[in-house]
Amino acid sequence: MSEPARVDLFRDSLGVPHLRAEDELRLVEAQGRITAIDRGWQIEVDRWRAEGRLAEHLGRVGTEWDRFARRIRLADTAKRAYDALEPADRGWVDAYVHGVNDGLELGRRVPEFQALASLAGSNPVPTPWPGWAPLGVFLVAHVLFSTFPHLLWRAHVARALGDEHVDRFAPESAAAAAGAGSNAWALHGSRTTSGSPLLAGDPHRLIELPGVYQQVRLACDDFDVVGLALPGVPGIPHFGHAGDAAWGITNALAHSAEVFQERLRTGDGGIEALGPEGWEPTSTWIESIRVRGAADETVRVVETERGPVVVDGPGGCFSLRLPARVEADLGFAALRRLLRVRSAADVASAFLGWVDPVNRVLAADRAGEVLRFTAGRVADRERAKRRMPLPAWSTAATRWRELPPPEVVRSMAVDANERPDRPDHDLGFAYAHPSRADRIRMLLSERPDMAAPDMLRIHADTFDARAGGLLARLDEAIGDGSYCSDAAAALATRLRRWDRGMDAGSRDAAMFSAWRSALVRRLAAHPALTALYAPHGMGSIFDPWFSVPGRVGDVLESLLDAADLGIDGPVELVGALEDVAGAASDPAISWGDIHRLHTLHALDDVPGADAPTVTAVPLGGDSDCVRCTASVPGVADVAFRGSVARWVWDLADRRSSRWNVPFGASGDPGSAHFDDQLGAWAKARTVRVETDWAQLERKEWPCAG
Repeated sequence: MSEPARVDLFRDSLGVPHLRAEDELRLVEAQGRITAIDRGWQIEVDRWRAEGRLAEHLGRVGTEWDRFARRIRLADTAKRAYDALEPADRGWVDAYVHGVNDGLELGRRVPEFQALASLAGSNPVPTPWPGWAPLGVFLVAHVLFSTFPHLLWRAHVARALGDEHVDRFAPESAAAAAGAGSNAWALHGSRTTSGSPLLAGDPHRLIELPGVYQQVRLACDDFDVVGLALPGVPGIPHFGHAGDAAWGITNALAHSAEVFQERLRTGDGGIEALGPEGWEPTSTWIESIRVRGAADETVRVVETERGPVVVDGPGGCFSLRLPARVEADLGFAALRRLLRVRSAADVASAFLGWVDPVNRVLAADRAGEVLRFTAGRVADRERAKRRMPLPAWSTAATRWRELPPPEVVRSMAVDANERPDRPDHDLGFAYAHPSRADRIRMLLSERPDMAAPDMLRIHADTFDARAGGLLARLDEAIGDGSYCSDAAAALATRLRRWDRGMDAGSRDAAMFSAWRSALVRRLAAHPALTALYAPHGMGSIFDPWFSVPGRVGDVLESLLDAADLGIDGPVELVGALEDVAGAASDPAISWGDIHRLHTLHALDDVPGADAPTVTAVPLGGDSDCVRCTASVPGVADVAFRGSVARWVWDLADRRSSRWNVPFGASGDPGSAHFDDQLGAWAKARTVRVETDWAQLERKEWPCAG
């Protein structure tokens, strides 16, 4: 491995790489190289996912993903988008890939690859990354971050309970089920101590090990950007500070990917699909999936005029129209342009090339301008047409919707996946419960001026506003308490006095969680919902979206009002209280005793392979708190989803900016920087971003974190 020409590598005290080069091509090559060195296992796994070759390396546990990846045509979509890139943008991606390939020899020297080598079956020989691989990795990170699995769920509800009950499971809370969420907020300079804007937030995703985001700094003669990169993808797409301008995003939960219900038949020319103009030919073939330690499996791939058939089974036949596939564009041109921004307007201009997922963006600059806008490709459908899969035989594809121009923010702005209060930005169907957004607005309104360290209080906030709504229903159900037991009445009094804080040390929070879980279990077991347990027939890759207890927990308020389903809300509320009051539970247990970190690793379910672990630290917060550490009430109290990064961008002085990730800069379990940020993350703390080169430690290439 040779030293890259005229590229300096520095690391801060947390092992975060700071890269400095003369030009952007040498710089992005160095980014690829250091990513391969620090996150080699992580990016190789995502590459296998993009190629539909996970089972070839991990065995049977990878087959369901491979079927999905082949059916949805991840690799082909990435290749098309790569081939369609402008020459300069494709050269930029190629430089990153060259760096990845140069660094992977060192990046593969981690325990995970050694664990794979010990498994039965042939160990595939490592191969170089193709040019399109970063686009495939980008697709892997986002393809299930879309809202389309919710349409499949609603189709299941309609089939099981009837169309009239679909909306019971799609009020302003159902969107949380897939883990798509984030907080982001902006303060105009008139609201800060420095007089310059502040941006802050935290994205919520599955808590994977190594972490989803990579802290990095990219500097050359033309720009100097610090931010959070997606390992395996060049640039800094989601959260970045370029010195004069900064940006951050949340998921807009927009209707971008469309699902069509298909009718297929076998004709003289092969498989045909019924479209608006009659029967049409499809592209159909069989692919073989290599499975380590087992016989190969096959998958039938079908693509209609609408898009690839992602589901074809007992639950129905559904195709998916993805903007990235339709346009042969993943928005990679925007990634390169974001590095050169100098103003909030530049950020908005760069995001004009964004495709999917659709995001709400907050941008600010040193001159004091703060903007908010929506970026991406959105299907131009009225809201009623975003509710369910569309019949392919009577619905034609539609154009992309023209999005509104950026809005100037003169005080503050908050985005937390709630339904927008601006109708022209209401681009989806179901949104997250508004409690997080409302809580952030309230906290921001408590002081007339704030500084970057003040964002800690917001990041760390554990108040659960939805809990208050459920407890108000319980009070109404109990009435004078004459028909509940003394133990239940005492428990109700205890919960009534609780401050609604899901703090790790709170015993009342643990008791509330026990009551809420009992309520979920009672409703999930109600005879009215039995039909929802019928096999959904969509494939196990979609099981998380079809968890009945998970869905019930998301829509408790809606189901407690479902008298038309035969559900007696007051009876269930009090019954759950009796369940908990009569249980042999330890009143000394605190929320953090049972609400602990639960990480996900690609080797978790691979027989014979030990996955790296970190300490299952106790956590405050919960699904509906600003401090998101999501559990599944009624199923498990552990936190498997939450803030996968926290960031604060100060436009007055970038060195006053702050950040944190759940684990560390390195993906190597043997590195001191594998999990050295875990303790701070567990307490929702952030540390100052160091950008003074004199305060950083110069490293020689090659160098692992």
